[in-house]
Amino acid sequence: MIALGALVLTILGLPGLACATYLFVLALAARPGKLGDPPREATLRFDIVVPAHDEEQGIAATIASLRALDYPEDRYRILVVADNCADATAQVAAGAGTVVLERRDPRRRGKGYALAHAFARIEADAVADAVVVIDADTTVSPQLLHAFAARFVAGAGAVQASYGVRDPEASWRARLMVLALAIFHGLRSLGRERLGLSTGLRGNGMGFTRDVLRRVPSDAFSIVEDVEYGIKLAEAGYRVVYVPEAEVLGDMAPRGPAAATQRRRWEGGRAAIARAHVPRLIREGVARRDAIRLDLAMDLLVPPLSSLALTTAVGAAAALVHHVALGGSATALVPWLLAMVFLTAHVLRGLWLSGQGPRALLTLLWAPVYVAWKIGLRLRRSDHGPEEWIRTARDGGRS
Repeated sequence: MIALGALVLTILGLPGLACATYLFVLALAARPGKLGDPPREATLRFDIVVPAHDEEQGIAATIASLRALDYPEDRYRILVVADNCADATAQVAAGAGTVVLERRDPRRRGKGYALAHAFARIEADAVADAVVVIDADTTVSPQLLHAFAARFVAGAGAVQASYGVRDPEASWRARLMVLALAIFHGLRSLGRERLGLSTGLRGNGMGFTRDVLRRVPSDAFSIVEDVEYGIKLAEAGYRVVYVPEAEVLGDMAPRGPAAATQRRRWEGGRAAIARAHVPRLIREGVARRDAIRLDLAMDLLVPPLSSLALTTAVGAAAALVHHVALGGSATALVPWLLAMVFLTAHVLRGLWLSGQGPRALLTLLWAPVYVAWKIGLRLRRSDHGPEEWIRTARDGGRS
């Protein structure tokens, strides 16, 4: 029975080890430095789409940030999709000089529908060479369009900017989110780009040539429409290129109920997408020897880092007790300890890339509180449908 217990513990540790190994490889590959060509002459025309639902308090600041882009004003226009709004979002956006597309459809609600509506208008107008999506609570770096244009001219069909936190001092959770985004978005995206994989889409700060949108229609309508559309692009042969020098900074929900709603929706959406797409991605990836498909499947299979770390710690403790108290084989400890080493290396690499310095280690002390919060979150359920716009309340009333 003791030998059987050791075998069971060893087998149980293998999935976590596989996930940790994947993250460790990305950490090794995530080398900063030149990734693309420098910005070239501004020849491309852009349409910037801002999907908005009840965003009257924050939309003006986002538009002001877009107006401050270091790109000729006659080479881009801003389209705000006021989607099923019950406030003055459309009026504020119109007053700021944007093209406003008002959409009302109580049955088909969600960011995916808003984007599809905007993309149809852009295709009909046939003015833009490329399209950029910016959330309504976002500040962008001035060089964003120049950086995107350089990648498009070099042959990219889809790009993704670096994604960070606009107000990192809003709360302990916001400070922790700086590190989380540095690890999840920054490190993983940089590692995948260095390996020639698709960095995936993050929903905010993503861009596409109009030709790609025509060839691969944006009919992704789940709560994680960005992940869903990124898979569609990969299956159509398009790799999402990471553009780290272009940055978008978004608001994060700092308070308990708002943060819980946001996180529950995101994790539930990713789980649904994984169930729907992972088997096919693995099957096609193996058959076609396609590393991009296999990577997208692995990315969906990896659980949230906090869950993976907690499970690994519990498994390592169980294997240690089995070895010390019951005299079981030390082999059962191997997958769990290796996973812990790989995860630690992944996190430390992410902290270094975050640019926070020693302060990052102090912020990381909040991680156990965050894990406890997530455990409680899983015990509650959401009453919102998977495609519904949910306005996430933030400090100062901004969404």
